[in-house]
Amino acid sequence: MTEAILELRHHDEALALFGARDEHLRLLCDQTGARIVLRGSQVRILGDDDQVRRCEEVLKRWQQVVRKNRELTPADLGLNSDESQPEKLKVEPQEVLATPPPSAFSPGAWSVRGVPELRTGRDRVGQIRPKTDGQKVYMEAIRRHELVLCDGPAGSGKTYLAVALALEALRAEYVRKIVLVRPAVEAGEKLGFLPGDMFAKVNPFIRPLLDAIHDMVDFDQVRRYLSNDVIEILPLAFMRGRTLNDTFMILDEGQNTTVTQMKMFLTRMGQNSRIVVTGDSTQTDLEKGVSSGFRDAIRRLSPISGVATVQLTGQDIVRHRLVREIVSAYETEQQRS
Repeated sequence: MTEAILELRHHDEALALFGARDEHLRLLCDQTGARIVLRGSQVRILGDDDQVRRCEEVLKRWQQVVRKNRELTPADLGLNSDESQPEKLKVEPQEVLATPPPSAFSPGAWSVRGVPELRTGRDRVGQIRPKTDGQKVYMEAIRRHELVLCDGPAGSGKTYLAVALALEALRAEYVRKIVLVRPAVEAGEKLGFLPGDMFAKVNPFIRPLLDAIHDMVDFDQVRRYLSNDVIEILPLAFMRGRTLNDTFMILDEGQNTTVTQMKMFLTRMGQNSRIVVTGDSTQTDLEKGVSSGFRDAIRRLSPISGVATVQLTGQDIVRHRLVREIVSAYETEQQRS
């Protein structure tokens, strides 16, 4: 049996190259008779000399297209379904992996990487770095702990940095997927019945998470992530009953969860997963008399090993300069009353 090895640059390239649910890969195996196994960043091609040669040629051609256009169209596949095929080797589904097995998280292992190696999207050059001391502490906490609870004012980068590090973990193959969650709580006003399907109804609540992702990843890549369930964005109620392994979970607007909801969400954590909960304890939209699960979790869980609590302040606000002044004005008024 002959073997050839093809090196991939990163996780995104594997996803684009192999297609949704590995459909491109299975088509190639059917056409060439070769067997393909993905391990880490290496694609191993197994078969006889002719099978391996033909399969390697096609994969290299696909790879050039992906690196230029970021995706494969049906025309790019360029396989002739009518050509005579050599005798096939059996393709075992469990051996064809579009997402490599991730390395398990271990305390401190991620922190040695330094700043996130995540380039911003939309053809902008640069890296996402902490802009304040508080943000630096927050990012290090995410790298070093399995569960992080971050309390901070609007504009302090709580959600944005958590999404950035989640994407970094995905691309570095620490995790298989990202799950972004928000409680569907209206901010002081009743929206009534919303038109459309389920996604249209929850879109107003998950829009901030989508905005953060689109700011870092181009639209086509986001679409592929969402269609392949590599990234899920959903309301908190849809988390019940799930156990998520090898997953980076972010709960945004955590101050709007009840104690029961927070417990439900935190207990979704599976093996080799990580959770970040963000919230602003000064902007709770729960009904009067309902305790915030976010504040309760900070109080209960802070002493537990593997859990970190981070408090960001007005000094960490990096939005428009007026946002810091606005937050300060409201805090001053609350202290007087």
